[in-house]
Amino acid sequence: MEKALTYHHKCHMNNRCAKYNTCPMILFHKLVSGKWKILILWYLSSGCLRFSEIKRKLPDVTQKMLTNQLRSLEEDGLVHREVFPVIPPKVEYSLTEMGEKMIPLLEQMYNYGIEYGESIKHSK
Repeated sequence: MEKALTYHHKCHMNNRCAKYNTCPMILFHKLVSGKWKILILWYLSSGCLRFSEIKRKLPDVTQKMLTNQLRSLEEDGLVHREVFPVIPPKVEYSLTEMGEKMIPLLEQMYNYGIEYGESIKHSK
């Protein structure tokens, strides 16, 4: 992936991103690519959630996949994981400050989804 992150010369937007070490769009894509990442970020945009609450909101995701996606978001600095020293263990997930900066983007995607869904409904 590192090679792809710094690959600019064939990009049709080269004039916009060549000054960066990493193409901003490739970097953004790396952050949100993953089957469940955008939905996890969307659900966390309304506040802290426990693992089981996220799992309930995403019934088709496996526990392993959800764990992997949350770890990736945590490694990328978008999600904070807090473990409480209680029995049974309690873990909460929330957006970091950088993760919260994605909320306007998520809102725009949500609104686009509404608009797109309405246009399809009216075109049939």
